[in-house]
Amino acid sequence: MEKKEKSYLNVWLKRTARELSVSGRLSEIALILSQKKGGKLEDWTGDLRDILEEKREPSFDLLTEIDSILVGQSKLAKKPYKHLELFDEHEKDDPLRK
Repeated sequence: MEKKEKSYLNVWLKRTARELSVSGRLSEIALILSQKKGGKLEDWTGDLRDILEEKREPSFDLLTEIDSILVGQSKLAKKPYKHLELFDEHEKDDPLRK
């Protein structure tokens, strides 16, 4: 691996390790990967741990897949929770509310 690629991988590992340090996050990502790519949840959990512990390097495809999952989750977390929308939508169709 070239020096530039290794540097990028090190930055990615630090950022991803921080993201996956949240309780349950590593298992959640492993579950998503097992559903998307196939394979056992336990295998993905082990693979992710091996990558974070630098026992093996991720392929570029896996690296970008993990990034896209993490980015998607952070976008969902940043959206404001609109608890009333659920009720408002159902009330439109409720014949008793008309």
